[in-house]
Amino acid sequence: MIEIKNLKKAYENVTPIENITCTINKGDAISIIGPSGTGKSTLLRMINMLERPTSGQIIVDGEDITAEGYPLNKLREKVGMVFQSFNLFNHMTVIENVCYGPIVIKHMKKDEAFDKGMQLLNMVGLANFAFSYPGNLSGGQKQRAAIARTLAMDPEIILFDEPTSALDPTKVAEVESVIKELKDQGYTMMLVTHDMKLAEKMANRVFYLDEGGIYEDGTPEQIFRKPLKEKTKVFIKRLKDINCHIDSTSYDFPALRAQIDQFAYKNEIPYEEAKKNMAIVEELVYGILMPKFIDGQSSIDLNLSYSDLLKDTRITAEWKNMDVNLTSPENKISMDIINLYENSIKSNENYIRIKVKDVNNEEK
Repeated sequence: MIEIKNLKKAYENVTPIENITCTINKGDAISIIGPSGTGKSTLLRMINMLERPTSGQIIVDGEDITAEGYPLNKLREKVGMVFQSFNLFNHMTVIENVCYGPIVIKHMKKDEAFDKGMQLLNMVGLANFAFSYPGNLSGGQKQRAAIARTLAMDPEIILFDEPTSALDPTKVAEVESVIKELKDQGYTMMLVTHDMKLAEKMANRVFYLDEGGIYEDGTPEQIFRKPLKEKTKVFIKRLKDINCHIDSTSYDFPALRAQIDQFAYKNEIPYEEAKKNMAIVEELVYGILMPKFIDGQSSIDLNLSYSDLLKDTRITAEWKNMDVNLTSPENKISMDIINLYENSIKSNENYIRIKVKDVNNEEK
C-alpha cells in the first residue's frame, strides 16, 4: 500500500529523518513510537504531503506522490489524517464538518453526503450531535467527529497523529474504541502516539524511530516484550534498576535492604508489592543461595529492575561456583514461598518476574 524509499527531511537547524526505507502492506496497523524530535509526526505529514520531503520517494498504491505535479486532491481521497488538535471548523456544525470534504473535493451531491455523514456519525456514536457545533462537544466527541470526517472521504489509508494526547483521560477510551473498530475493519493505519498501551493494543507492527530512521521494526509482542536493540529496550521499559554483587558471607545485607526500600520509594512502587519483592529477594538469597556460598570462591549478582511503563519489577540472580539445585527437596519450601509471593503480585502473565541463571548461564 505504501512504499517509502530513502526518505529524508531536513530543516534549517535539524534533520529529524535522515533515511527511511520501508514497505507498508494493505491492512497493516502500524504504531510509530520514539523519543520527542525523532520525526514521528513529520513522517505522517510527509505521507499526506503536508510536508514535502527533502529527498526520497513515497509511493502510495503504486503512484509516486512525491513526483512534481502530483495532484494533492487525489492524494487526499486516498489518505485521511486525524490530528491531535481535531482541526474541526468551529463555524460549521458537526455534520457540515463531515460533509465538507466529500462535497468540495469529491463533488458528491449534498443529500448523498448528508446521508453518508449521518451513517458515519452513528458509527462513532455522535448521531445525536450532528447539528451541534464543535464548541459544544467534549474532547473525545470532537476527536470522534474528526474521525468521521476523515472516513467520509473513503480513504484507503488513515493517519492518526497523537489522536488521544489532547484528551481528558476519561475520554481516551471513546477514541480508542473507534480506532480499534477501524483496525478490525481492515483499514491500513499509521498511529503516532506516546501512549505505549495504545500503541501496543492497536497495532500489528510497531516502528521505533531513532537515529534518523526506523531504528527497530517488529510486532507489538517483540517491541514491547522482547525488544532487540538497546535504545528500544531503554525507551520501552523505561527501566530503572539497582545491582549488587555479593562476594562474601559478611556482605552488608542491612544496607541491601535499605537500598531496595529506597529504590521502591523513589519509583513509587506500592508498599505491599515492595514488601513482597523484598521477601522474594531474602528467600532467594538467605533460604537458597547463601547456605551453598563458599567464601573466596562463590559470588552472587542480583538485579532489580522496575519498568515505569509496565509498572512491574523483574528480579534476576546469577551465581558462580555454587552447587544449587532449585528443584531439590531441600529448596522446595523456599521455592514455594517465592512462587507464592511472585504469583500474588504478577500484573502481566507474559512478563517474567524472576529469572535465575546458574554458573552455565542457563535460565531456571
